[in-house]
Amino acid sequence: MFVDFKDQPPPPPWQPRPAKRGPQLTPRQQRTLGAILGVNILLLLVAPIGGATLLELLGIVLR
Repeated sequence: MFVDFKDQPPPPPWQPRPAKRGPQLTPRQQRTLGAILGVNILLLLVAPIGGATLLELLGIVLR
């Protein structure tokens, strides 16, 4: 079956929906989160080395 669309306007161009934004952190929350992340990253790098060094030092002292 044939449908005549000559008198129909074209559809509007597709536009994506605007992205929903979650709640924003306050400056104090940002500083706190940054400090927590910084300490965790520092401990991630230093703790295994420091733990092994302390255990070795403890072994030498107890000999």
